[in-house]
Amino acid sequence: MPLKFELCPGRMIGGSNPCFIIAEIGQNHQGDIEIAKKMIKMAKDCGADCAKFQKSELEYKFNKGALERPYTSKHSWGKTYGDHKRHLEFSHEQYRELQKYAKEVGIFFTASGMDEMAVEFLDELDVPFFKVASCDANNFPYLELTAKKGRPMVISSGMQSMATMRRVYQTVKEHNQNFTILQCTSAYPLDPEDVNLCVIAEYQKEFPDIPIGYSGHERGISITVAAVAMGAKVVERHVTLDKSWKGNDHEASLEPSELTELVRAIRLVGRAQGTGIKQMLPCEKACHVKLGKSVVAKVAIPKGTVLSMDMLGVKVGEPRGVSPEDMGQLVGKAVTEDVEEDGSITPRMVDGYNNKG
Repeated sequence: MPLKFELCPGRMIGGSNPCFIIAEIGQNHQGDIEIAKKMIKMAKDCGADCAKFQKSELEYKFNKGALERPYTSKHSWGKTYGDHKRHLEFSHEQYRELQKYAKEVGIFFTASGMDEMAVEFLDELDVPFFKVASCDANNFPYLELTAKKGRPMVISSGMQSMATMRRVYQTVKEHNQNFTILQCTSAYPLDPEDVNLCVIAEYQKEFPDIPIGYSGHERGISITVAAVAMGAKVVERHVTLDKSWKGNDHEASLEPSELTELVRAIRLVGRAQGTGIKQMLPCEKACHVKLGKSVVAKVAIPKGTVLSMDMLGVKVGEPRGVSPEDMGQLVGKAVTEDVEEDGSITPRMVDGYNNKG
């Protein structure tokens, strides 16, 4: 399986590729398609890679009793939960309109398919990848159906155990090689103590051949930036135009200024992550020339003397001498010229020294 793959046309994730940033609009659009378009444009302007929604076919996601139950929350858009959800649900034609607008703006567009029929519609819509919400991470018939479509998958893991996620991995892997798993805790807003960023490292050990990411519901951006520093290759955050709006998700969402700063910080961390190869870099050479230490003589050493460790010290020397890490190679070798006390011992002064330059 690939540790990196093409999530969207021309956009790879994993490996040394930049972190893929999903702006989760979800249902924060208040059921208004013009607000939804403003949020797509906002996500693009803030630097996100993808604007994401949530698509449900309500009669397939909820049973009759769930749709008919009274819904009296301050966040309600109707007397029943069904009325509330119907207010927030865009039609197929509206989804096509939003997809077209996202293409015009220049940002990738997708949605979480919240039930099997929604996945069928999103497949018909030709979204670049499927997002699996945490509530479906243990819905194995749904996972198998979605994986068999052959599109890349991004799978959130809120409310699940490691044992379940191992089964998720095996189920999806059987049908689809291109997927990523996101550490997630399903609480809105999420307290820092419940984020559990260390699961990212555990997922990296459990599933070493897929990229691992993070879906966050905490306030602010610091924890998400930390997730990227820990190796998250995809991040997802809810976004809003106004945290005071009606809706459960707004409080745990980022306003435009926060999303802009999150993208800036993630890109900065990406630049700082480097290659993992530890070596002296060109930018360090000036400091090394000025402050790098080398081997010096603790005492005056006449020509022909065989060196012993008690004759040698380490200081910032001029001219530059043998590197301290090679001091042991000098012991037992003779000097080819007189060395004054406190003088640098250079490679040419020692007979048989294997000069590394």
